[in-house]
Amino acid sequence: MAGHRIYSISVASVYPHYIAKAAKKGRTKAEVDAVFRWLTGYSQKALEAALAKGVNFEDFFGRAPALNPARSLITGVICGIRVETIEDPLMREIRYLDKLIDELAKGKAMDKILRHTPPADPPGISPSA
Repeated sequence: MAGHRIYSISVASVYPHYIAKAAKKGRTKAEVDAVFRWLTGYSQKALEAALAKGVNFEDFFGRAPALNPARSLITGVICGIRVETIEDPLMREIRYLDKLIDELAKGKAMDKILRHTPPADPPGISPSA
């Protein structure tokens, strides 16, 4: 079965649209890059290299150094579909990215966008102790 058309589109061709969407709400390219890096584990240099090479979405996510395990905390609707119910793993990764960019453009705080969770209590220490 053939993949979705988006899989073969270069990330670099969509990247300026992500930046423009964020910029309309006063957000920066650096914040867009931070979202990309958080989600995929790419360094800034590796992200820039992938964009320069014109890597498509399938290869971009397939070669991602370390997909963030906290990405499963991304929920909500994008393009009329709940991201947490998308069965196709690659489409889910693409929609996670779309959702994060939407949150950025809506003015959500970076620590909330990047799903920062409070550190767990060290073993053997309870909050009531």
